[in-house]
Amino acid sequence: MLLTKLRVEEEKKDPEVLEQDLEELEFQVFRMQANVKEIAKKWQIIGIEQTKKEKWVIVSIVDDGQVCKIMLNDCESAYRGVWDFSIQAKYEDQSTIHIGDIKGEENKGYGSICMDYLKEHAKDQNIQYIKGDLAKRDWDHLDRLIHFYNKHNFDVEVDHENQSGSIVCQPHW
Repeated sequence: MLLTKLRVEEEKKDPEVLEQDLEELEFQVFRMQANVKEIAKKWQIIGIEQTKKEKWVIVSIVDDGQVCKIMLNDCESAYRGVWDFSIQAKYEDQSTIHIGDIKGEENKGYGSICMDYLKEHAKDQNIQYIKGDLAKRDWDHLDRLIHFYNKHNFDVEVDHENQSGSIVCQPHW
């Protein structure tokens, strides 16, 4: 059914647009191959995903038992030794992981991809809670953060007076 839907959509496209889309996809696959080789030298690759804007990304992880970082690299540019987006967390105890920071460009779908992988990793580690804080530094993009965390089934508590708050997710495995 999905392939049929894609074919119908492609048939509606101008041949020049289809050719351009194919060239872009070929470039992303070429870049993905090169990036996977380089990223795998440093990090554990845990997935390859497509964003909401049909861009391919590579997802990797580092976890030393105390700190967990989910990282994402796009396939539009060469890997230069650093990630394009990450969620950094630490283990509070055997049942809780605490998100310390989310870094990278917003509105590309990268945060949702990384959050899904963090939840999957938490499930694999038998973690029951994913928590985090809202800090004063987040206040200029608070609405966006609340929307993001609500979308990912977090309970969000905000103390506007003290410009602070907390997030908690108890995933239902």
